[in-house]
Amino acid sequence: MTREMETVLENLVRIGTVTWTDPVKRVARVKFKDMDLPSAPLPVLANRPYIPDYDVPQRTEYKGGGSGDPAYESHAHSLIIKPWMPKVNATVLCLYLPVWNGDGYILGEIGTLTELKQWADQ
Repeated sequence: MTREMETVLENLVRIGTVTWTDPVKRVARVKFKDMDLPSAPLPVLANRPYIPDYDVPQRTEYKGGGSGDPAYESHAHSLIIKPWMPKVNATVLCLYLPVWNGDGYILGEIGTLTELKQWADQ
């Protein structure tokens, strides 16, 4: 195996820290420990929130009142469901295509650096 191929394989899965996000385009830049510059904008994989039905407005479950007081009458609330995006300083898991200078993707968040250090110290 050539050194170039070894480098590609070593960089398939990477852990880094988010330095910038663009929620409209669903991309983020990630800084890896071994690099001085952040990555190019990486697409964030779509992860669907649990939605019981796509064809109707989303609401909380109906909450029954019962005390007789108007402040506690039966009600429900509308929900706004947005796709997940990592926050700046979040630690994320990235996957790169196995070719030299291949495109990369953010798979998900694995916690903040502080949380990871606390977990590692346990």
